[in-house]
Amino acid sequence: MAFPFDEGRIIDREAQIVRAIHRERVIRPRYDILSFPDEHLRERYRFSAESLLYLNNLLHPYIENVTHRGSALSSLQTMCIALRFFASGSFLYSVGDAEHIGKATACRSVRKVCLALKRFMHRFIRFPGHKPTRVIKTEFHQLAGFPNIIGCIDGTHVPIKAPSQNEADFVNRKGFHSINVQMICDAGNLISNVEARWPGSVHDARMYRESNLSTKFLQREFDGYLLGDRGYPCLPTLITPYPDPDVGAQTQFNVAHSRTRVKIEMTFGILKERFQCLRRLRVCPDRACDIIVACAILHNFATLRNEFTPVVEEPVPEEPLQQQADMADGHRVRDQICLNHFS
Repeated sequence: MAFPFDEGRIIDREAQIVRAIHRERVIRPRYDILSFPDEHLRERYRFSAESLLYLNNLLHPYIENVTHRGSALSSLQTMCIALRFFASGSFLYSVGDAEHIGKATACRSVRKVCLALKRFMHRFIRFPGHKPTRVIKTEFHQLAGFPNIIGCIDGTHVPIKAPSQNEADFVNRKGFHSINVQMICDAGNLISNVEARWPGSVHDARMYRESNLSTKFLQREFDGYLLGDRGYPCLPTLITPYPDPDVGAQTQFNVAHSRTRVKIEMTFGILKERFQCLRRLRVCPDRACDIIVACAILHNFATLRNEFTPVVEEPVPEEPLQQQADMADGHRVRDQICLNHFS
């Protein structure tokens, strides 16, 4: 057989095939992201140039590519690839085409940024919030007159593709596969707590009961109440509406409860409108949980930096199919609040 790469010898058919397959490496041109106006950047990445630089300074040590190759992505490019995926929810190959990279590179960038953002979870997501408890209670009270509230709690389903293991566990009551995410927010739509680790079939009440936050409330570490819908039991620290309110104080109580608790529904709407990937994630459950937490962190980052907030309609809270019976202590606390503030 002739030597395929020796120009002085006769090249056989196999060598011609090898040469036909071999292609010179082509590096696609990459543009300067920060050269675009803020409106362009917000549409694609959800942040202005100033916020992108601030976020890049935080994440740079954890997402920088350690290599001597001249074509390696910068930390800013890696971060913007992930932000574009979070914002659009497109397929990874579509994100790669838009950023002039391959699908595998886009996948690695998203994963790297998710893990880096989780390092800053306790900096951006803290309970009861970034403000003093007294201020949080005042802001909630100004909404509808409900006293001593430090958070509104609810669960939301993030659709995912059917997993290969324990597939039935992820089918929720609406019939699709999802991750059930528990969140708590303040009156300014800041997320103060997030739990993204439960399959869609798990009920909201169980998520709260087995959370670390529930244990801390039982130990009286927080001074105030949470507001939840009827999917939760009425507890001394978690107040739910009356199932069949009497005309008068109980009806006023339920109206104030609904007007205050709707903040968590609005937070879900803003979060999913800002990061369209949460409409449906085409990844395994573990990766989906990491992406959900990353989006929650970025939501708070955007809110704290006064970035553009998507406009969402005030939702009408849904009544869950399964309702929990009131517990005696929680019932007494609810009646006391009703008697003292709404009679």
